[in-house]
Amino acid sequence: MKIIRESLYAGAKEAQGVTIIIDVFRAFTSTPLFFHLGAQKVILVSSPDEAFFLKSNHDDIVLAGEVDEQLIPGFDLGNSPSELIKKPKGFLMGKIVVQRTTAGVTGVISALGRAELVIIGSFVMAKAISRYLLSQNPLPDIVTIVAMGSRGVNRAPEDEGCADYLEHLLQGSHYDHLKTLKNIIFNESAQKFIRGDKIYLPREDPIFCLQRDLFDFVLIAGKENGLVTVTFKKL
Repeated sequence: MKIIRESLYAGAKEAQGVTIIIDVFRAFTSTPLFFHLGAQKVILVSSPDEAFFLKSNHDDIVLAGEVDEQLIPGFDLGNSPSELIKKPKGFLMGKIVVQRTTAGVTGVISALGRAELVIIGSFVMAKAISRYLLSQNPLPDIVTIVAMGSRGVNRAPEDEGCADYLEHLLQGSHYDHLKTLKNIIFNESAQKFIRGDKIYLPREDPIFCLQRDLFDFVLIAGKENGLVTVTFKKL
């Protein structure tokens, strides 16, 4: 198994083989939570207009996401794991979630043009992703790990750190989680949440996003009836 490391939009567009698109803060910490909280399906879209069009045709759709970190007017949810966790029990049960985000979702949609398979990646699913890939027979020839970074244009320590962790799980490379946390927490990536001066960046979000291996399932993105949908695979 050859592992290729890429970053940002450019890396997503060039990804080959089995591709893992990482967005730790916060899209792909939120996506597994949708399923954990009972959603039946997740659809990824590139624009708010596409999301609104889908909702206009279905009563059971919940719109979630952001543009440049901020809640989209008319959406039901932002891009906050802590906001999701505080919702009443059953809020997402049986619903379809349509998700739009600036980095992670856009990265997945970009990668689908060339990659053989696209997996959604974050710390909360990292071990499950590695178990899934290492259980394949034969093993994938190429795995491309793409750290999407801040808005898809600037590298971010949380996504690069998660990529390091996945590479460690897949190939046994050195990984120091304490050093990774230090690099993240004292960086502006996390500090903008910790300051608590923007309502759309809750202080609690990094706490949930930096938990490792919470879920024992893998999320795979693909095209279905012209839409980019996320498939839930329990291990």
